[in-house]
Amino acid sequence: MTDHEFQAYVDASAAPLRRAALRLCGDRHDADDLAQTTLVKLYAVWPRLGSDVRLDAYARKVLVRTAIDEVRRSSRRHETAVDEPPPVPVAPARVEDVLDVRAALARLPPGQRAVVVLRYCEDLSLAETARRLGCAEGTVKSQAAKGLAALRGLLVA
Repeated sequence: MTDHEFQAYVDASAAPLRRAALRLCGDRHDADDLAQTTLVKLYAVWPRLGSDVRLDAYARKVLVRTAIDEVRRSSRRHETAVDEPPPVPVAPARVEDVLDVRAALARLPPGQRAVVVLRYCEDLSLAETARRLGCAEGTVKSQAAKGLAALRGLLVA
């Protein structure tokens, strides 16, 4: 059987196959996936199918078996929906790294050091950092940028 014959079969049978899939699984999106998977499996064996094969019956059999396989596969999954993803574990910092960062922070000018510590160590917002330091948000932004650049230079060198 040729690809042209397969295309003609798909054109004629895709809609009834989708309807049968919808009756099997009850969800339109899952039915589309099920019908598509069935057609892919059918295409894989298409060249070996003889002219005596009842194509609609064969396709329905593949559809049903694929649906059963999907139910079995999904019942083995142990997924739980959550509102937020779990926190990503962070490897503890090495003592040497902590000491290097502290030494680099000590070498920053006081204004940059205060901004970097409040913004990135204390995890304060831009507005809260500006409020605590009694300065404008623009000052916090510029001091943070300068402080981080200086830290990079000190830590990479």
